[in-house]
Formats: sequence, structure tokens, C-alpha cells
Amino acid sequence: MEESLLQILPSKEQIQAFPLFQNLPSTQIQVIHSLEQCHALEAELKHCAVLGFDSESKPTFTKGEVSTGPHLIQLATLEKAYLFQINPQILAFLKPIFENPDQIKVGFGLKNDAHLFRKKGIELNSVIELSKCFKALGFNNPMGLKNAMALLFQINFPKSKKISTSNWARKTLTPHQIDYAAADAYAPVLVFEELLRLGLIPKHIPNTSLKLRIRPNKIKAETDA
Repeated sequence: MEESLLQILPSKEQIQAFPLFQNLPSTQIQVIHSLEQCHALEAELKHCAVLGFDSESKPTFTKGEVSTGPHLIQLATLEKAYLFQINPQILAFLKPIFENPDQIKVGFGLKNDAHLFRKKGIELNSVIELSKCFKALGFNNPMGLKNAMALLFQINFPKSKKISTSNWARKTLTPHQIDYAAADAYAPVLVFEELLRLGLIPKHIPNTSLKLRIRPNKIKAETDA
């Protein structure tokens, strides 16, 4: 463990003074709304060992109103973000990815996502809830994405309530929605990579072949020893 990583969370004022988070450029963010687009990406997605993951739903404002979400599902790698506007066909396309034990899905606050997915007949496999990976640094309570980015990278990761509670079921997403949604899947991959480097990722990563794809040098060293 690096001694420079103190177990002190930066204050709100300190976070405000940090450099702003640099999201993926728009050319590396793809909005997907058809099955044809999904099939064009199939081989690309199947080769991803780790995917940042989040979902967005149109907010419910009436008491007793049941959410029909998720309306948008975001997946991301270190190079690209994929924003899937959900319909039954696209959800069926994504199901094998979410149920695949050989692909790790990482994110923050995924409990509600798991509940929504279960209602759609999808059981999430090999999901790592990153908010619970900070106990070794002295944080017993779950860590939010904004605080994780501040702690690990001294970065200000802005979270807009106006955008988070916007209409995610709309046919054409706004540029602000696209940027927000991509960041929420891309940033967890950065956090995962850093936690992996610090040795803070849970040891129950599914299997050796998957570990080899994520951390080939470390596994090879252990095997050669």
C-alpha cells in the first residue's frame, strides 16, 4: 500500500478546487438504439474482460408509480463507452454479457440495478460493487463515485442532479445526457484499474483465465515463482 494514499477524504471545498474530470471524447461514445448496431459491436464487446457499468431510468414522480426502467444501459472500457437505449431486443442482446461469469462488470451503487435487471429476467454475474472496496483505506461506509475519484486521483467528478433526474426514456438523448451517462460507466473502469493496482479488489474474481486477462503480468509472476 502506498503511504501517500492517506485515509482522509478531501473536503467538498478541496474537491471543488481539483481539476475537472476528463471524460472520453464524443468520438469514443456510441449511442446504440438498434439491434443492427448491437450485432456490429458483438465481437468487440465479447473481448472485453472488464466493463464499467451503470444504468439510467426515467424518474418516477407520483407516489406508487412503478419504474419501467432501465431505459439506458451504459457499458465502458478504457477506450470507449456504449450507451444502449433499451428495448426488448437490445435487452435480450445484452443479457448474455451481464450473465457471463467471464466478463467483470464494475460500478457504484449497483444494488438497484440488480433489482431492476432481475425484474427483466437477468441475473447479474461477476459484478464488483466498487463502493465497498475502500475498507482497507479506513472507509467502512460505501464510497460514492465522486468521492472515489477525489480520493484516488484528486479529480473533481461533477454530478448534476438536473441531468441525473432528466428523462432517460426520450428518443433522442441530449449531449449533456450522453456525456453524463458515458462518464458514469467510464469512471468506474478508472477506479477499478487503480484499486487493482493497489491490491484492493476482492480476491474472488471468478476464474484464472479471467484473472489472466485482467492482470497477466502478476499472474505470470506468481506462476513462475
